[in-house]
Amino acid sequence: MARGCMCCVKYMMFLFNLIFWLSGCGLLGVGIWLSMSQGSFATFSPSFPSLSAANLVIILGSIVMVTGFLGWMGAIKENKFLLLSFFIVLLIILLAELILLILFFVYTDKVSEYAKQDLKEGLQLYNSDNNVGLRNAWNIIQSELQCCGVTGYTDWYDALPDKTVPDRCCQEYYKDCGRNASTVFWSQGCYGKVVDWLDDNKHLLGTIAMCVLVIQLLGMAFSMTLYQQIHRTGKKYSA
Repeated sequence: MARGCMCCVKYMMFLFNLIFWLSGCGLLGVGIWLSMSQGSFATFSPSFPSLSAANLVIILGSIVMVTGFLGWMGAIKENKFLLLSFFIVLLIILLAELILLILFFVYTDKVSEYAKQDLKEGLQLYNSDNNVGLRNAWNIIQSELQCCGVTGYTDWYDALPDKTVPDRCCQEYYKDCGRNASTVFWSQGCYGKVVDWLDDNKHLLGTIAMCVLVIQLLGMAFSMTLYQQIHRTGKKYSA
């Protein structure tokens, strides 16, 4: 009975981490593709110029791929070192998530104010030649969310000459509508729109977060169970 349960745990870990590893490879491929054709994906923050969508996907894909590989190989090879490494990596990720979550809730107001200020400074780069990705990103988010600027359309007055705004701020879009003083712009800032979207979808986001947490805890439990069984027996059990 115990041997059958351990075999079940072994192959569950193997299949789960194989899927996990393949998902990481897919994310890494998407991130590399985005970095090579990053017209619509860029960072909004001048303080973190490397914090682009492409780089985030590459980092996430790399972490998922390495973690999945450790669990996959550790389970199929019954390797204590790989299983322990898998457990430690998941534990580090879990602790980092908890620390970041606690810091975010403790310093919510400061984080919010800093983010707004940093985004406003980033508007200065809108028309620069080497920031096409940032310009396209702002155009997309303002068009899709029907918003303008960070906190309002007046944010653009300090960033663009002659107190103009991007054309995608116009409620009725046409070329150079942002230069027309009589044009009606979207009144709400994009920062507020994003915060409202997060608030409206907090239950969905919370459910996703709980699923991720459960998966991490199960992965840690299975890896340590398998590790302890191999350590006690001192030999591989038959599959």
